[in-house]
Amino acid sequence: MEDTHSGDGFDIDVWIGSLFSQTVTAVICSVDFQKRDTEIKILLGCTSGESRAILDIHNTGSQSAILLVRN
Repeated sequence: MEDTHSGDGFDIDVWIGSLFSQTVTAVICSVDFQKRDTEIKILLGCTSGESRAILDIHNTGSQSAILLVRN
């Protein structure tokens, strides 16, 4: 998303779901041990199913640790 920056200077990933209210419904925190990198992804207006699907997209590779925090 434009004008958002993480600790490494890159943009923060924002997923926009199908709910009418575009409030924060969850946050995904990911750690890549191989790259020694962490990222935050913000989920706006996502249903439980959408949140799960987004989590599955990011939860790949044996070098990763992923955490989904729901609001």
